[in-house]
Amino acid sequence: MTSSIWDAIFLSINRGVILASSFIPNFIAGIIILLIGVILASIVKKIVTQLSNALKIESYLKQYGVPEARKEFTWTNILSEIARWFVIVIFLIPTAEVWGLPQVTTILNTFLVYLPNVFVAAIIVLIGFVAAGLVHDVVLVSASKLSAQSSQAIASLAKWAIVVFMLLAALTQLGIAKDLIQILFTGFVVMIALAGGIAFGLGGQDTAKDILETIRKKLK
Repeated sequence: MTSSIWDAIFLSINRGVILASSFIPNFIAGIIILLIGVILASIVKKIVTQLSNALKIESYLKQYGVPEARKEFTWTNILSEIARWFVIVIFLIPTAEVWGLPQVTTILNTFLVYLPNVFVAAIIVLIGFVAAGLVHDVVLVSASKLSAQSSQAIASLAKWAIVVFMLLAALTQLGIAKDLIQILFTGFVVMIALAGGIAFGLGGQDTAKDILETIRKKLK
């Protein structure tokens, strides 16, 4: 009886040692792969940050009216962090495979495919803010013949129309509530069209009359 108990104990210990001896090399290999990934990710982040600073991207964004964030949440930091995590996830996938975690590998593959969408969405938002600032200035100059209040209101409306449009485009890129975004986008376009039609109908009657009169004379 006693010998059978000891045999069972030794058998369990032997199995544990065999499992540990087979897992430890894989564990060490996974750690090495992950460390290489973390080091390369830090290098990529540093390169993106230095490139952004060299190109003075933050200054250009500020110049074109892109909203500023806190120091740790600048646009440069956001883009560099996305690049860093992209590299980390690339190395996490083989790490999980070496450790024998297929479910984790599947999740990481899905995340890796999705992460570029986040980067593209961030770029869309940046372009949107820059375009909105440019359109604001152009409209403001074009409407200079109107009163200061009216020209400012029209320029602000044009600016925020582009901002909203780009935000909807970014959400669509992220795949967030696509059906709802399409409905909101359609409603937004209709709203802008109605607002423009009403504004033109109320304030542009004389202009429309002149245009139609010119066309009529040319047809003669």
